[in-house]
Amino acid sequence: MTRQDRIGAVSRRGFLEEIFTAGALIIGVTPGALLASGEASQSAWHPSVYLGLEKDGTVILVAHRSEMGTGIRSVLPVIAADEMEADWSRVKIEQAIGDEKYGSQNTDGSCSIRDFAEAMHTAGASARMVLERAAAKRWGVAAGQCKASNHFVHGPGGRKAGYGELAGDAAKLPLPKPSEVKRKAPSAYRYIGKDMPTVDVGGHVTGKAIFGYDATMPGMVYAAIERPPVMGAELESVDDSEARRVAGVSRTVKLEGLTQPYLFQALGGVAVIAGNTWAAFEGRKKLKATWKAGPHAAYDSDRYKAELLDTARKPQKVVRKAGDVDAVFAKGGKVVEASYYVPLLAHAAMEPPAAVASFENGKVVAHAPTQNPQAVQEAVSAALGIRKTDVICHVTLLGGGFGRKSKPDYVVEAARLSKAVGKPVKVVWNREDDLRFDYYHAVAGMYMKAAVGDGGQPSAWLQRSVFPSIGNMFAKDSRYGADFEMGMGWIDNPFSIANFRAENGPAECHVRIGWMRSVAHIYHAFATHSFVDELAASAGTDRVDYYLKLIGPGRVIDQDLIRQGAVHKADPRFPIDTARLRRVLEVCASRSNWANKKPGGGKGYGIVAHRSFFSYIAAMVEVEVDAAGKVKIPRVTYVIDPGRVINPDRVKAQFEGAAVFGTSVAMLGEVTAKAGVIQQKNFDTYPVARIDEAPHVVDVHILPSTAPPAGVGEPGVPPVAPAICNAIFAATGKRVRELPVRKTRLV
Repeated sequence: MTRQDRIGAVSRRGFLEEIFTAGALIIGVTPGALLASGEASQSAWHPSVYLGLEKDGTVILVAHRSEMGTGIRSVLPVIAADEMEADWSRVKIEQAIGDEKYGSQNTDGSCSIRDFAEAMHTAGASARMVLERAAAKRWGVAAGQCKASNHFVHGPGGRKAGYGELAGDAAKLPLPKPSEVKRKAPSAYRYIGKDMPTVDVGGHVTGKAIFGYDATMPGMVYAAIERPPVMGAELESVDDSEARRVAGVSRTVKLEGLTQPYLFQALGGVAVIAGNTWAAFEGRKKLKATWKAGPHAAYDSDRYKAELLDTARKPQKVVRKAGDVDAVFAKGGKVVEASYYVPLLAHAAMEPPAAVASFENGKVVAHAPTQNPQAVQEAVSAALGIRKTDVICHVTLLGGGFGRKSKPDYVVEAARLSKAVGKPVKVVWNREDDLRFDYYHAVAGMYMKAAVGDGGQPSAWLQRSVFPSIGNMFAKDSRYGADFEMGMGWIDNPFSIANFRAENGPAECHVRIGWMRSVAHIYHAFATHSFVDELAASAGTDRVDYYLKLIGPGRVIDQDLIRQGAVHKADPRFPIDTARLRRVLEVCASRSNWANKKPGGGKGYGIVAHRSFFSYIAAMVEVEVDAAGKVKIPRVTYVIDPGRVINPDRVKAQFEGAAVFGTSVAMLGEVTAKAGVIQQKNFDTYPVARIDEAPHVVDVHILPSTAPPAGVGEPGVPPVAPAICNAIFAATGKRVRELPVRKTRLV
């Protein structure tokens, strides 16, 4: 079999050939069903795709999701290995190429465990049952007398057979029907629910791990692309004479620009082709290109901000309604209102986009750090006019993703250029490219208004959100928020308020907009939980007590009832359970010693409870603001209920990372534009949290839960910004309603 240290060289044909010649039992499932394909024989069995057993006893588990630091290449396979009773030291992980047979491969939306845990449970349990039946048949005993344990099947009279020696016998037997599959009792799990090392650690520390920047193909050349400075700008002319005189540069290639809907098309421009990256980038510097800017040349982020906030202050499209907020406001009394703003944000992953692709005989082979190899197939096939099945995408490790690398425009660039030059082409983006040509996280303006009565609790609540929708990338002139964006911390507000209205206003799209880690929850959580803190401050009430009264008693909210006008139904596996939200808040208050946290002397504390990606999160943030207005964050305390946890260590790591990511969003991140051109070019103008700016301690406490596994990669981000800003208010009396915090004078 091809081992993980050669992931970059695996081909689909080679993968299948090696399985067929290795004498392997292959078992796999897609969610909800077992697949049966291929031929059973004495030496090989191929019913599906995720799990295999070689005759030497090696268990092959196929990782069909992308690894970008989350540990998913280890966590999903662990489920199957545990159910199979496999010895983890005898398990090998193979990275899948892009192929629809695996089900969704889009490693986005914190859904890998949520969507595929059951599939892996079933795959492992099915394999275990077949091996037990194979042993029983060999020994002439009832299957119930045989039990699999740690890579062996044990039978009556002390009989024992290793998994490898049973592979051939097992291949002759049918898979159990889904209704017959018997999973292990949770008390019998050996790996699930326990800290397990990731399979990629060795490659990371030795430098053998293959990332997108490391991937190569024989005979490849390099490309640096001069892209349109304004979205949709058209190339009028280019003088490449000086560029072609740079040593190592072989030629230049023009790439056609965008057409609507934009999807994941390449931006277009002029590519400099060279024998190395230095020559390609040097040649690009010497290009003399002129552009017809188009309608987005008037885009100015300051004016756009004013437009969004102005729109948010006016009545807009109703997306959720309960009671009659207008009638309550008409009665007069105390009203609290505020506007909030979150700017454009960039993903800024450690590894900028890169891809190598080869076009030959109407087919493309690509190696890329992609979160979605199936999207690579779709985008490349559309760009080149070839069949999707003729695009083979090998997935390297990703040096971070945050959602950027599920958008494969950079792979499309490599494929188009390979077709043009007749060689494999490696497209490399530098940091400037990454920041100037991102699929940005949407800028948003929000308006909140509440009528408050006794105890400062709202008797009416109105909220408006205005932002350029991701939907604009997929449907021309989509000016309102998509269903999924509205369902991210906006219409799914869990508070117990009799009179409630949520609205959404239109916004034009002047740059490419895409999902980023936690997506619309970033701005919706910032506005919602900052406003809760303002209401509690207005009432002079303890924040935790106020939150608990606002959430109300434990109950399950009918999600379909609140999704008024939504096209997609809510997921019945994950109801909004306010008892779980209350619990994380109460435990967080206890664990962080909230009752004894007294602000003063530049110290402040903020606490937030938020549900996202079906997980329930409470975060308490401590801040220290010195006399110069510099903010330090000594501690972040998380209490989380993400349902059943497969690997606690990986969950904690995700929240530790989320605390730093959320701090960067809150304190530092901002993308601006003048005359349609993005102003930020590197980390000097788009800073991220450095070690002295990041939280010093991140304490993550996981609550035990029997609920289905939910998301963990993203839910740690949304509470951080409002908790920081609420803590700053407690420390200084300064209310921060616009991000990033660095633009607000705190002293």
